[in-house]
Amino acid sequence: MSQIKIVENTSEIGAGTRGASLGVGALKVVAHNKRSGFFGKYEKIVVQDENDLLNDVTDFQYAKRINGLVKVYERTTDIISKVLNNGDFPLVLSGDHACAGGTIAGIKNQFPDKRLGVIWIDAHADIHTPYTTPSGNIHGMPLATALGTDNKESQVNEPIAETKEFWEKLKNMGGVSPKVAPEDVVFISVRDTEQPEDEFMARNGIKNYAVDEVRAKGLEKVASEIKDKLAACDMVYISFDVDSMDCILVSKGTGTPVENGLSPEEARFFMNEFAKWDKVNCMEVVEINPCLDEKINRMAEVAYDILEEFTQHIEKRI
Repeated sequence: MSQIKIVENTSEIGAGTRGASLGVGALKVVAHNKRSGFFGKYEKIVVQDENDLLNDVTDFQYAKRINGLVKVYERTTDIISKVLNNGDFPLVLSGDHACAGGTIAGIKNQFPDKRLGVIWIDAHADIHTPYTTPSGNIHGMPLATALGTDNKESQVNEPIAETKEFWEKLKNMGGVSPKVAPEDVVFISVRDTEQPEDEFMARNGIKNYAVDEVRAKGLEKVASEIKDKLAACDMVYISFDVDSMDCILVSKGTGTPVENGLSPEEARFFMNEFAKWDKVNCMEVVEINPCLDEKINRMAEVAYDILEEFTQHIEKRI
């Protein structure tokens, strides 16, 4: 019988601010305060991080600490692949969003011949590359690793040779590249992008359901359209960055908070709806940062309620 396995990935070397590694712990504090047995209910698998690299100056201007991230991706790929091979459901709780590239690599490593769809619920598109990044922070690049792109059409940087070598390793992690096609990617709530990302999305026709469109069409209609768009996919991965939610409504307890996002109720609807969908074989929650939370631990509190509820829907169908 299939089971949910919690995969904890506390890596935060891809972020520009510190504290995302504490996000999983912040969720556990909420569960404890609620007297919930959530974290004792499921088997836990921990991905070893490389966060000690944060103590050193990085040599990689346009992909900071990419050397450590390659190791994290290798470990994540192995763990996710094994969980899926056992017929179980990986529920991934991660630090910064760079981790998601390793999760996707693990899915494709296990199912190289199956077509993967990705629903990316986020304020950011995360399709920068070392050739386009304005910051060098790799939490803005995980989806680009899955798409197998350099986006040199929009190039603004010239990375050093070693950066390029590590970048190729990230793109080819799991033995498959690209892992997902642009037509099988759907964004929800993306609203903070740079020109190279906009150009890539336009060239490749990637659909973004902006918050205004979500509200104009209605939640049920948007969810239905997304399922129709990804109907040809054999499996679907959901990535939920908490900054997809409006930082004014919730809190600024995330690495890159952005206003005018989803309400917690809207985010809950989408996560519940997709958790019920039998194509979905992995879900990931990222970028809770209690160090930045001006409302004590409010982001984790909101995220925990969403997490607990959508997990119940996963349990009912696996």
